[in-house]
Amino acid sequence: MAFYLPEPPYQHGQPDRVGVLLINLGTPEAPTTKALRPYLREFLWDRRVVEIPRPIWWLILNGIILNTRPRKSAGKYAAIWRADGSPLQVHTGHMASLLQGHLGERVREPVLVDYAMRYGRPSVADKIAALRARGVNRLLVVPLYPQYAASSTGSALDAVYATLLRTRAPPELRTVRGFHDHPGYLQALRQSIEMFWAERGRPDVLVMSFHGVPRRSLELGDPYHCACRKTGRLLAEALDLPAERFRITFQSRFGRAEWLQPYTSATLAQLGRNGTRRVDVVCPGFVADCLETLEEIGMEGKAGFLQAGGKEFHYIPALNDRPLWIHALCDLVQSHLAGWLDENWSAAAEKAEMDASHQQARALGAKN
Repeated sequence: MAFYLPEPPYQHGQPDRVGVLLINLGTPEAPTTKALRPYLREFLWDRRVVEIPRPIWWLILNGIILNTRPRKSAGKYAAIWRADGSPLQVHTGHMASLLQGHLGERVREPVLVDYAMRYGRPSVADKIAALRARGVNRLLVVPLYPQYAASSTGSALDAVYATLLRTRAPPELRTVRGFHDHPGYLQALRQSIEMFWAERGRPDVLVMSFHGVPRRSLELGDPYHCACRKTGRLLAEALDLPAERFRITFQSRFGRAEWLQPYTSATLAQLGRNGTRRVDVVCPGFVADCLETLEEIGMEGKAGFLQAGGKEFHYIPALNDRPLWIHALCDLVQSHLAGWLDENWSAAAEKAEMDASHQQARALGAKN
């Protein structure tokens, strides 16, 4: 088998394009045990996600986890699945479409926007191939994780680099490492929370729940913990919340090792036992609603708080396709495209240039 991936057919006169690829975590193709097994296999075999030595982890993954977890996870996905598919994929697709429209209103030169999933479909490799087939020779990759972590952003970029490693003529590449303190992102979060409170009143405590990672990753130098803390601090300041009115916590613990603390589930239970009447939870690390927000927080978290004695629980939805968030995403993308776009671009001038190039190539014997 050839090492390099097939190149898209070359066409004389095809204009060069700038592309933007949004990358999110991924989702199974259906909320079923059968669909969960390959999805979990790909996800949990990623060295960025699990750093246990491969021979040991292979036995655990294939001998235990893939024989037990898919059925349990399928039930969780079924509880949040939409008529039009996975919430994560639906929201990410909407983001890409809206970003395409916003960029079209702001810049003269066409920019092609698409999205991919790190695990599952549409894959990073397939989407890069599709963009290159449309003439993209300058590519901006935007992992949709505000806070950089090796297991999320790092893994998404691994998939891009692995694809380009096998690409004979790779495009120019730029990447977004994170945006945990981006003013537009923080403003969109603040507006989303304040609009929720305007309709339903304020809670006694706001819990800001971020996805957890093993504590060992912090000790090894991963900046994720600090980025989450900074996002939480800046958001609390924007909302004018005193220290006793908010908590910064971490969810989605997996396995027996210690993860970043305090744990969201334990915090919610303690708040309930302490007599806290109302808790609202927001998940600033997720720009699109998914299993971890809708089921783990919106269902499991709610049940844990109420069972511990709490009276009222609300999950504040992720940014999804909120206008201010799409505006902020467009600002972020546009700043990273600086120098790549021709401010004087016009369709007529490009067409004339392409026609001339095509005619010259035909004169020299080209067939397309």
